[in-house]
Amino acid sequence: MTAPDKIFKNTWICQPETHKVQPVFGDIHISDGKISSVIAKDFNVFLNDRGAKRRKPLPFERDLGGRVLTLPLVNFHDHFYSRLAKGLPAAGPQNNFLQILENLWWKLDQQLDEDMIRASVHLSALDCVRHGVTTVFDHHASPRTTRRILNVISDTLREHGLRGVLCLETSDRHGVLQAEEVLQENRNFIQQHTDSDIRGMLGLHAPFTLSDETLRAASQILQDLSTAVHIHLAEDRHEMEYSQKNFGITPTQRLEKFQLLTPQTILGHGIYLSESDYQLIARHHSAIAYNPDSNMNNAVGLPEYSQAPLDIPILPGTDGMHANIARTLKQLFLLYRHQGHSFSESFRWIGKIYFDSYLFVKHLFPDFTTLQPGDRADLVVWDYVPPTPFSGENFWGHWIYGILEAPVQTVVQGGEVLLDDKEWRKINPDDLYPEISQHGERLFRLFQKLVKKL
Repeated sequence: MTAPDKIFKNTWICQPETHKVQPVFGDIHISDGKISSVIAKDFNVFLNDRGAKRRKPLPFERDLGGRVLTLPLVNFHDHFYSRLAKGLPAAGPQNNFLQILENLWWKLDQQLDEDMIRASVHLSALDCVRHGVTTVFDHHASPRTTRRILNVISDTLREHGLRGVLCLETSDRHGVLQAEEVLQENRNFIQQHTDSDIRGMLGLHAPFTLSDETLRAASQILQDLSTAVHIHLAEDRHEMEYSQKNFGITPTQRLEKFQLLTPQTILGHGIYLSESDYQLIARHHSAIAYNPDSNMNNAVGLPEYSQAPLDIPILPGTDGMHANIARTLKQLFLLYRHQGHSFSESFRWIGKIYFDSYLFVKHLFPDFTTLQPGDRADLVVWDYVPPTPFSGENFWGHWIYGILEAPVQTVVQGGEVLLDDKEWRKINPDDLYPEISQHGERLFRLFQKLVKKL
């Protein structure tokens, strides 16, 4: 059955152009999952005509009253498996980053079973939709539950109407055989279970948990499948010291040694990078995904953001702390200001991140929208009516200080309405919360047992 046409009227349609976002006031029409037309209108006529008599609206016609409509957001570094960690009892000291890994995340990921993981993805997906995020690059870890787990994650994302780029974290922490199993699971998923809405990458934890043999095997998969890597890099000083002590080179140099730096590689964090590391990353056109909230939460430090060469793509992530990429973008802007850069420099930097993100996701999903007629109907409406004139010249000021601070009102993905005027249309969260709570409580009880053993 064909879905009815949808019309969003009287909205600022923020269309990306070459290094500029141009707001166009008017109506956007959706038919058969695509944008059928964009009709520009005179904003001043709209202001003067608010009290005019109107015809009866069509079955799905929304008057947005001057609110802003943009591209949906993309999270380039997430960890769905972390979502049930809220409120867990401490299972050991967490005084530095390595202890946080050992006593929280590396204990948590070993407890996860399929039901817990599915509950985690449900919770993540709900948070994504309510924050206007419709595509997620997830980096998953569950050493005791690896077989076909990426299929479970992808199937759950599809239930919510979301797109994903998935991978399974490879590490030598649990031995060579387990690392080989995870690499094979990545390979199988990329070869057999990806399509226009779900993509796969090769997941690697961080160089300090990976042997040369495992990196060599990962490199072979990259060559065989023409895929890319999603990996943590330079998140903490320990990693840098470990690499120099055990391999005599930096983690970035190890990745280059095994040909793991490619134009579609995502390097999560990138805090402790030297000038030569940056040059290597730039030479191979790999991307850095910054996760400021996580970095501050783990007290690992922050990079001097301006040291990254302009030709390195910069992407926003959350590292599993939350799903709110709007918050990440605002944090990145404020931190750039905090590091001494002018407003104009900071606006240019956030504009770079916006277009780096758009170009990166467009490579994996060529039909990612530009909000032009003929494009896939993917969009977010924000509960924000610009209080001052709105144009391509001052878009970033509205973006940072208005749009990203506003609640998400409506989310459309592939022409399907996921959220409509803040009401859920595809999924009812109340149907999922009991399941989420049930498996969250199971995880909590398992952590209580771990604490008692200390």
